Amino acid sequence: MNQSSEKIRVGVCGANGRMGREVVKTVLDAPDMELVMAVDLQPQGEDIAYLVGRPEPSGVLLASDLSQALVAHKPQVVVDFTSPAVVLQNALTVLSHGAKSVIGTTGLTSEGIRQIEEQALAGKSAALIAPNFALGAVLLMKFAQEASRYFDHAEIIELHHNKKLDAPSGTAHRTAALMAQVQPKFGPTNVDPALEKEILQGARGGVAEGNLHIHSVRLPGLIAHQEVIFGGVGETLTIRHDSLDRVSFMPGVALAIRKILNAQGLVIGLENFL
Repeated sequence: MNQSSEKIRVGVCGANGRMGREVVKTVLDAPDMELVMAVDLQPQGEDIAYLVGRPEPSGVLLASDLSQALVAHKPQVVVDFTSPAVVLQNALTVLSHGAKSVIGTTGLTSEGIRQIEEQALAGKSAALIAPNFALGAVLLMKFAQEASRYFDHAEIIELHHNKKLDAPSGTAHRTAALMAQVQPKFGPTNVDPALEKEILQGARGGVAEGNLHIHSVRLPGLIAHQEVIFGGVGETLTIRHDSLDRVSFMPGVALAIRKILNAQGLVIGLENFL
């Protein structure tokens, strides 16, 4: 809960997107939050409550100009589920107006992340970059990191809907980074690397931190899924998480909105708020 009796003033970027609409509903239903801003490209001027299927108006009209909306509505926290093309500029704009940023959009580069950190520190504000808000997915990452102490062979398979723009997913990247903190160099196959051949380029996946291979699947009908497979002597260990509905991300989003009020600078990963 917010430390004061006042509700947390929340804005949403990408409010009319698939994830944005779920965030809007979550904020509208939260007793300690107030939706004050909704930004998306279209349809302009529509009450966001109607766009998410609510019968009663919220009084929050969809706007397209983020800077103007920030000045007009003064949110304390802005949640971003937009696209890799605009997420960096959105975050810098939000932080420059003194609001705190909760970023669920993946695809940020290391340079973009550095810029967000600098802006957050300069403005004495905070930004959270979370590749996944599902609490089960966050636990999967922690469990995979722990298992990496005992296995030196592993691969990651991530599966998402076929409209996802980036590959591999931010969750897979974050999982690999956490695992590599414990096991800096996962082992290759037992085949001599000089003799191993990819008959179809990319068949062995992309190689991330710690020599971890990541395989990306994109199919209609999927939402967000990931498994980490460890191989040992005579055994395998598979850790898997499945998001079957986008509502699975909302408890984590709500947690992030509440926790970021007391944060400073850049935070990467929702696990830091658990």
